[in-house]
Amino acid sequence: MTMLCLKAARSRTAKPFSFPFSSQNHQLKPFFLSFEPYSASSKSQIKMSSSTPSQTVEHIVLFKVKENTDPTKINTMINSLNRLISLDSVLHLNAGALYRTKSSPIPFTHMLHSRYSSKENLSAYAVHPSHVSVVKESVQPICDDVMAVDWVTDDLNGGGSLVPPPGSAIRLSFLKLKEGLGDEVKDEILGLIKGIKGQYGGIHQISCGENFSARAKGYSIASLAVFPGLSELDSKEELVNLEKAKFRDYLQSFIVLDYVVQPSTSTL
Repeated sequence: MTMLCLKAARSRTAKPFSFPFSSQNHQLKPFFLSFEPYSASSKSQIKMSSSTPSQTVEHIVLFKVKENTDPTKINTMINSLNRLISLDSVLHLNAGALYRTKSSPIPFTHMLHSRYSSKENLSAYAVHPSHVSVVKESVQPICDDVMAVDWVTDDLNGGGSLVPPPGSAIRLSFLKLKEGLGDEVKDEILGLIKGIKGQYGGIHQISCGENFSARAKGYSIASLAVFPGLSELDSKEELVNLEKAKFRDYLQSFIVLDYVVQPSTSTL
């Protein structure tokens, strides 16, 4: 069963909201999704701590929703995924439409980002009956492709909140290396990615690591950079690309996607 993880931060009052889907590289018609509020019990409150554990498990799921899918069914999928924040094993979860596709051989349309304190907690989330039910009833009927990438990151490269604030812009990069490259190449690439935050201001967090998911379609290195907003991401893009160009010769394929963290649909 494909593992899905999403966690939206919650507030005590909620209002419906909507946001557009857009894809730069694929001619898919834009549409708007409106989200319904949901209540959260005190038992399942998200941890809005200003500090982070020494290691954090990142979980990204990319979805390709079938063309011409009824928007109400997409709403149901996203709302159902976001409600999984109530599970005790989840530290953070946020799901919604991708903002922009910079590069991808698959025209993904939506994503889920969640965080865990251990691989065991991620596994507990994956087999939880509520998660299994969402996958079976809301995801599988409307998606014709799903990809999951998991990695362990150390101290989120500088610390900060486990929960990126609403409006933050996230740049996702997944790298598929050419065959025959050794561990020293992976270490070199990860070192270069970690160093980007120190060289360029305006980046809140950089998380990177080696994928351990069996559903990553061969992509072995993952990174996630959190910017205050889209303007900061766009202003640093050329500089970041110059750094990444240093290991482009090692790559067979890569995926680069942008996502804007959505406002909470519920509050504590």
